[in-house]
Amino acid sequence: MEDILKMKDKNIVVMGVANQRSLAWGVAKSLYQAGANVIFTYRKERSYKKLVKLLEDNQLEAKAVVQCDVNSDDSIKEAFKEIGEAVDVIHGVCHSVAFAHAEDLKGDFIETSRDGFAFAQDTSAYSLVAVAKASQPYMTEGGTLIAMSYLGAQRVVEGYNVMGVAKASLEATVRYLASDLGENEIRVNAISAGAVRTLAAKGVPSFNEILHKIEETSPLKKNVTQEEVGDMTLAMMSHLSRGITGEIVYVDSGYNILG
Repeated sequence: MEDILKMKDKNIVVMGVANQRSLAWGVAKSLYQAGANVIFTYRKERSYKKLVKLLEDNQLEAKAVVQCDVNSDDSIKEAFKEIGEAVDVIHGVCHSVAFAHAEDLKGDFIETSRDGFAFAQDTSAYSLVAVAKASQPYMTEGGTLIAMSYLGAQRVVEGYNVMGVAKASLEATVRYLASDLGENEIRVNAISAGAVRTLAAKGVPSFNEILHKIEETSPLKKNVTQEEVGDMTLAMMSHLSRGITGEIVYVDSGYNILG
């Protein structure tokens, strides 16, 4: 399988591991199984400590672990400079970063504050632009960027509010970046993951209802797992998907096709 994927010893940056339930951690586990070298970024010290413990508990070794604040251009540039110096070539980046203020996820969307709207866009969508710009100089052998989205980008999901708009922006960003970077053999895609019990999901008031609804009505009659999202992300980063860019790939038990 490693020969088909051609991921052995590829240098992949994974951004956004908060804990063992994170989609980004699922991606990392799939990458390790495929023989990739995994580099992690973290924002705060508590995330760093959790990440180090996860690696120790799973007997895994990171190629590098680098601090990166996605709300700061300087921090992003410095992080990718450090990563580039550590590995020379970056083959891929998984951008699993999104955030909105809790008060902007409650009540009606029309009550979203100007600052809250801007912050969600900056953290969840613009950060992909900044990461693409910072990582591009090190993708000298071509590469791939994968972002994490959700159905709330395309449909109204109760309680998703400003994050849904930020994810819509993220998906448009994927397409424009794919157009810009294609000539450099850099592909840009997104995974639209079904509901998974992550730290971020806890902030969505209707999350438990969403889980039950997907289980009852989706074509596969089940919720997706962290492993399923991780494996599809791996496939989209691998040689298998070399002809695909600018796409949003749903990993949600088929729930998105329902009327």
